[in-house]
Amino acid sequence: MSLPTPAAVRPTLAASAAVFRDGRVLLARRGFAPGLGLWSLPGGRVEPGETLAEAAEREVMEEVSVRAQVLGVAAALDFIGHDEAGVLTSHFVVVAHAALWQAGEPQPGPEATEVGWFRPDEVAGLASTRGLADVVVRAARLLAATA
Repeated sequence: MSLPTPAAVRPTLAASAAVFRDGRVLLARRGFAPGLGLWSLPGGRVEPGETLAEAAEREVMEEVSVRAQVLGVAAALDFIGHDEAGVLTSHFVVVAHAALWQAGEPQPGPEATEVGWFRPDEVAGLASTRGLADVVVRAARLLAATA
């Protein structure tokens, strides 16, 4: 049995990046819902005409002022929200990338109220968006395979 779905809710494509520098991954504490206050990868909506990699690189720059080079896709996740009655309220498809830091020191802002560099083994202990620790491990493996 499927739940009722409002016609206006459609999947939204988003891209993010696990940016690594000196063995640490860049995380941002979310300034907006969904996931307000949780640690996550910098990212956001893909704009028309952008590739996934271009969107991930742009979003990292816009959110935390870091230039990164995307090397590949680490994971794809669905974030699906329902209200108390079980009605679909949102659906985001986030394609997470593995990336290398190129330039810039991360800066907080409206979308990322706090930023920091973390060892991959520290991520599982953080209050974070669903699946973050697994995505970071996958991204680290991808980067190790391309080195």
